[in-house]
Amino acid sequence: MCEANAYVIRDGREELLMKAVDVVEPQADGEFRLVDIFGNQAFVRGRLRGMHLVDHRILFEAPPQG
Repeated sequence: MCEANAYVIRDGREELLMKAVDVVEPQADGEFRLVDIFGNQAFVRGRLRGMHLVDHRILFEAPPQG
């Protein structure tokens, strides 16, 4: 299995966004589209901070609030 869990970092804390992510696609508007192994989708706005595939983790950083 090659899927990973996606997390978003907000206010210094990691929040689980989606489990078993299979596809990460950048969108034209600065968002990323995530698709899990079941076909469910989620969208996240922010910066891709890192992918740690051995640890099955994808990290996004949310834009600053304000």
